[in-house]
Amino acid sequence: MTQIDETKLNELVGRVLGDLGGAVSVPLVRIGDTLGLYAALRKTGPATADEIALEAGCAPRYVREWLSAQAASGYVSHDGGRFSLTPEQAYVFAEPDSPVNLIGAFDTAAAMVENQAKVQAAFKTGKGVAWGEQAGCMFCAVARLFRPGYVNALVQEWLPALDGVVDKLKAGAKVADVGCGHGLSTILMAQAFPKSSFTGYDFHPASIAAAIAHARAHGVQNVAFEVGRAQDFPGGSFDLVTCFDCLHDMGDPEAAAAHICTALAEGGTWMVVEPMAGDTLEDNVNPVGRLYYSASTMICVPTSLAQETGLALGAQAGEKRLSEVIRAGGFKNVRRAAATPLNMVLEAT
Repeated sequence: MTQIDETKLNELVGRVLGDLGGAVSVPLVRIGDTLGLYAALRKTGPATADEIALEAGCAPRYVREWLSAQAASGYVSHDGGRFSLTPEQAYVFAEPDSPVNLIGAFDTAAAMVENQAKVQAAFKTGKGVAWGEQAGCMFCAVARLFRPGYVNALVQEWLPALDGVVDKLKAGAKVADVGCGHGLSTILMAQAFPKSSFTGYDFHPASIAAAIAHARAHGVQNVAFEVGRAQDFPGGSFDLVTCFDCLHDMGDPEAAAAHICTALAEGGTWMVVEPMAGDTLEDNVNPVGRLYYSASTMICVPTSLAQETGLALGAQAGEKRLSEVIRAGGFKNVRRAAATPLNMVLEAT
């Protein structure tokens, strides 16, 4: 019989218990967000469960149990029967534009659970699960997950890190946002650079419909959205093409790179934003890599395998592999222009 190392066993059990605590928090966090309980906490300050329930319009007994669970998780503060959010807790759970608002991550985790049966079947067949066939809330969850990063870094840091691109955008450039999803990135750029014109392309019709509705709701005039694939979207002579967190999801990213290369105007730039990753598994054995490998197993790899050649780069492809794909499309120069703990920004010319 194999000898058990009690210290190692206890460490593993402790880690698993912590993970389970996080897993069972997913529905509770989503309830708190959807029912406005975090907003009520933020508004009322230190308050009793009954006061928070009244503010949120919820039943006190449920709210009291929810608050207790949140306090045990460290997501809510508790002192003498009164509950509150510290500024840091509010920054994560109650500030929609915070760079570390993580509600979208909980939504995505819930969608991954809903996706289990389809992905589990694909493990046996080796086939993919098409983006349009995944869990119904996957599209809004992913859009919400990426939104804080785009709101806080896209215009402020990522675009300025590219060589000469901001000057072009201020003067009036032609831009394609390929794989735009719900159009959050496209609209943010259009709002920041009113003299430029932006077209968002995505192969998923429902996402394009959501993007069009989003643009109308915000009154953005210099943006349009069309259904189109990365390897053959219409138009050309673009000064800038962007791909946000989608190149690794494509079935044939090399064909996409080749088409983007021909769609750029002379002196144009391709900005590729991808999940932060090292080039080896050893480099990615960390909390960020753990999240991305899990999401990649449940979302990214199945999406790619459902398309064309199904290259299935995965969310942790790393800069070296991504650069190889980009150069295979005809680009001469690839460099990392910017980075955050969650994303890398590559500039290709």
